[in-house]
Amino acid sequence: MALRPKYITFDCYGTLIYFEMGPAARRAYADRLPEPERMDAFVREFSSYRLDEVLGAWKPYRDVVEGALRRTCKKLGVEYRDADTAAIYAEIPHWGAHPDVIEPLKRVAEEFPLVILSNSMIDLIPHAVKTLEAPFHAVYTAEEAQSYKPRMEGFEFMFDSLNCNPEDVLHCSSSFRYDLMTAYDMGVTMKAFVNRGHEPLNSYYEVNEIPDISGLPGLLGL
Repeated sequence: MALRPKYITFDCYGTLIYFEMGPAARRAYADRLPEPERMDAFVREFSSYRLDEVLGAWKPYRDVVEGALRRTCKKLGVEYRDADTAAIYAEIPHWGAHPDVIEPLKRVAEEFPLVILSNSMIDLIPHAVKTLEAPFHAVYTAEEAQSYKPRMEGFEFMFDSLNCNPEDVLHCSSSFRYDLMTAYDMGVTMKAFVNRGHEPLNSYYEVNEIPDISGLPGLLGL
């Protein structure tokens, strides 16, 4: 049975935009971590610390990146340089869309209003939206909500701004930890797990699994 939401809401980086934080860290630390095993460990720790950094009070995303890098470096005994944060953060506006995204988004946008809820900054998100090419009804950032996912405040900000309820949206994300677990807890009944291999499928959270955005029109009966 086709899903018929009032809005289709999306996580942005990772789900729609290729999330290059790991590759950016590999480039920044190539001189200090020539061993593949240590570099892989660094990237894993950096990812874990970024999640921990967003669970507290809101702060600019550059500070999230810096905090995660400093903690990763301390844990693994790697030299931290302020230039590391600057170099990695400067790459964000240049990240592009996954190849499966643009045409399906345009197709879906003909029938449904599209919305982004992103752990981004007001000055960063326009670069991503422009890359996606499709028309968006609304775009909300963690900076506006003063809260990062997976905390609930960002979702609450989005629902209030749209004047809708959790059951009115289809929320699409490639991450359970950042999006889909919280969406489930908040009562979002329509959820799409875009399985990009970031995290394993967890059927407990009652998601519709699609391999990429090309599967989205089918969920909607288009």
